[in-house]
Amino acid sequence: MLSDVGAMPPIENSPNQKPNPLASLPMPAADVVRGIDAVLVTHTHRDHWDVAATELVPKDTIIFGQAADETKFNEWGFTRFQTIYTSFKWDGIEITRTGGQHGTGEIGKKMAPVSGFVLKAAKEPRLYIAGDTIWCAEVKDALKKHDPEVIVVNAGAAQFLQGDPITMTADDVLRVADAAAQAEIIAVHMEAINHCLLTREQLRARTLDRVRIPADGKWVL
Repeated sequence: MLSDVGAMPPIENSPNQKPNPLASLPMPAADVVRGIDAVLVTHTHRDHWDVAATELVPKDTIIFGQAADETKFNEWGFTRFQTIYTSFKWDGIEITRTGGQHGTGEIGKKMAPVSGFVLKAAKEPRLYIAGDTIWCAEVKDALKKHDPEVIVVNAGAAQFLQGDPITMTADDVLRVADAAAQAEIIAVHMEAINHCLLTREQLRARTLDRVRIPADGKWVL
C-alpha cells in the first residue's frame, strides 16, 4: 500500500470511517520501490496492492503471486508475473504457497482467495508469511509441514460491522505462538487501515515478550 496518508476512502461497513492509509510511509513511496528485485503479493485487496503500487512499481518487475491475480497484473501492464501454484524456485529461494481463511462464513467466502508463502534459502531461516488469514486449519498445517523459524502474521483483527474478524486477533496470534513455540513471531498489519481495530499496544499487552511488534519504519533483524 503505497498511497499517501488519507488518499483512499475508508473501507465501507466498518466502525472507524477514516480515509486510508491511516499512517504515512516512513519514506517516500518512490524510495520504497527503488532497486527492488521482485515483489511477493499475497492478494490484491487495496491494503495490499493499491493504485499507487500499480503506478510506481516498474512494469518489468518480477511479481510473484497467486493464480487468481495473474489476469489483473497482466491487465495492469506487468510483464513478468509468476504464478505460484504450489512452489517455485528463484535466485536460490524456494517459494511455496500456503492457504488461509480471510474470515469466517459468508464474509470469509467473499474475501477469498488469499495466500501465504514460505520462503526457504540456504543459510537463511525458514520464513512463513501467513498473509491475511485468521487462525485456521491451513495455518496449522503450514506450521506443521514447514516448521518455520520466523513467522510474520497479519494482526489488527480487521472487522466489518457484521461478522467475525478477518485477520488475526490477539488470541489467534497467541495460538500461532503456542503452535510454533521455537519460532520468532512478528506481528504486522496494524494501525494503518480503518477496519483494523487491534492496536499494537493492545497486542503487546496480551502477548508480552512472545511476539515482536515493530513500529512503522523499523527493521526486524
